[in-house]
Amino acid sequence: MKAIQYRAYGGYDENRPVELPIPKPATGEVLVKMRAVGINPLDDTFRGGHIFLATPANLPRIGGQTGVGFVEESNVDDFKRGDRVFVTGRGFGLVADGTWREFVAAAATGLSHVPTHIEDDVAAAFLAGAGYITGYLSLTKFAEFKPGQTMLAPGIGGAVGMESVQIARNLGASLAISTATSSARADEARAAGYEHVIDLSRERLRDGVMRLTAGKGVDVVIDGVGGALTGEALGCLANAGTYVVVGYAAGREATLNLTDIIWKAAKVHGFTLRAFSPETIAAAQRILLGYLASGSIQPTIGRAFPLDEAGAAVRHLMEGRPFGRVIMRL
Repeated sequence: MKAIQYRAYGGYDENRPVELPIPKPATGEVLVKMRAVGINPLDDTFRGGHIFLATPANLPRIGGQTGVGFVEESNVDDFKRGDRVFVTGRGFGLVADGTWREFVAAAATGLSHVPTHIEDDVAAAFLAGAGYITGYLSLTKFAEFKPGQTMLAPGIGGAVGMESVQIARNLGASLAISTATSSARADEARAAGYEHVIDLSRERLRDGVMRLTAGKGVDVVIDGVGGALTGEALGCLANAGTYVVVGYAAGREATLNLTDIIWKAAKVHGFTLRAFSPETIAAAQRILLGYLASGSIQPTIGRAFPLDEAGAAVRHLMEGRPFGRVIMRL
């Protein structure tokens, strides 16, 4: 079978197309023929060697954390041959071989059925980037978000920025704000239905947030951008607000004013899925799947690549600033 495998840590060319044997499912596993897979910035972080999991002993490794496909073989009652399924697995693409291959033997606990009216590409985009699950858990578990509250998720083209806004709307937010770095991107986002987008080429983040909130600030910030924007984002919090840092698209180093935390009695959380039990994650995914099936969240596909162009696909995600998710088709 075709697969994308890392045999060393390094640049985009380490996304190497290889031929490998088809895996044999163990007891409790299901063999899935993959149709489309997602790309997550964490895939790039791991392959680049910039995470504690990137050790010599953890190679070679097949990349990819999520995807969608058809059941090829099953000895589990809940899944039959021909069923179309979402594919996830604990540690996929990081400490266990992932989804960037033609066939995956996955534990049945990591599978769920895809609604019949949802196309493969949309299903793959739903999981790619983990924006929906990140936004939902940040808002419901860390911030204990209530209807009528306000939130900011910078970076409208990225998974966290786009999808946290959609989640906040479903949770009854009175205001869900994001940002764009250019007027063209801001216009694109507004045309796609994202009403409250601050154009950072025209005003500072804090000025835009205070304008939209009548000087109060936001109850929650979900920050997947980081870098130089961190201090400003933190300063946008209302009193007793919650700041959740989930990523570092603009850089890992940040400067902030500690009084923005102290005087506002702010709560600060670092997000990782490892902070939640498998049961909590599964329950959240069931709710999100209901949103997807009803059309109340709508994944956006920025671009689709064939699997054998994985290096170019990851580069596009990391450097091309796509408006929406980047996926690969098999």
